Amino acid sequence: MPETRRLKEFLDKEHVKYVSIDHSPAFTAQEIAAAAHIPGKELAKTVIVKIDGELAMIVLPASEHVRLANLRETLGAQKVELADEDEFKKSFPDCETGAMPPFGNLYGMNVFVSQALREDDEIAFNAGSHSELIRLTYADYERLVHPTPLVN
Repeated sequence: MPETRRLKEFLDKEHVKYVSIDHSPAFTAQEIAAAAHIPGKELAKTVIVKIDGELAMIVLPASEHVRLANLRETLGAQKVELADEDEFKKSFPDCETGAMPPFGNLYGMNVFVSQALREDDEIAFNAGSHSELIRLTYADYERLVHPTPLVN
């Protein structure tokens, strides 16, 4: 069973108000959104990519897909590719694979966030497991993580 303690302790230490949402185990963004009764465009998913060989997080609405060519061009990178689970799972020892929260600052990774998420008042995301979400204000998320905005 994964620990969500790291994330929750960080949020508590920063005096952030958040809601924890338990739901039945779900593995795809659509299943999670349905289980938690959240529209797919309001649920953030974390995708791990390699940007010129370095792991990074891309955070985007669950209803969207990472466009690697656009991302490479936007970032001015030589190469951008999806990371294999084996390449990143050790970076998240307290998380179930595929349920990483979008807090790269807790895991030593740069974070890039979709403009679409920045336009919402709140953000909801996996809390490290396939059966718990955290919801908080986007303003608090941005203040804590300092993600680099991606223009769509």
